Amino acid sequence: MKKILLTGIVLVAVFLQAGMAQDKTVSPQLSPLLSLYYNIKDALVTGNAGTVAAKADTFVQTAAQTDMSSLPPAVHNAYMPLASKLTADAKAMSDAKDISKQRELFKTFSDNFYQLAKAVPLSAQPVYQEYCPMKKAYWLSSSNAIKNPYYGSQMLTCGKVSDTIQ
Repeated sequence: MKKILLTGIVLVAVFLQAGMAQDKTVSPQLSPLLSLYYNIKDALVTGNAGTVAAKADTFVQTAAQTDMSSLPPAVHNAYMPLASKLTADAKAMSDAKDISKQRELFKTFSDNFYQLAKAVPLSAQPVYQEYCPMKKAYWLSSSNAIKNPYYGSQMLTCGKVSDTIQ
């Protein structure tokens, strides 16, 4: 009897573990937004305001084309409260032609995007949240090597990794 009970407990644990593993499936609808976020961040690192504006506009267009009805319920619930914020942040960066203004707007964009990345698996690779102590601002990166978008070449390696999203 004890063996049957123990076997049952082990089977339940295995099924629960498998269910949790499925929850970590990368969202195919939203993962392109992470790539576009990285493109904006990289343009800020190089200090090219025109490229930042173009990449931010691409983000706005891609976000607008997201088929909300195809999102699984948990992903939909996580994305809905952030969708308009992320789009507004990216639109503001697209409209701004000054790199310092774009960098200022990137702070809010990064904070909102971090919330999404914490709630929805966007990449099979780790997503690093990095912090600039001089600007008191965060950003996301695909690498744990610091490339500061807030100061670019002026303080390229200023910062630290503050969180890793697996």
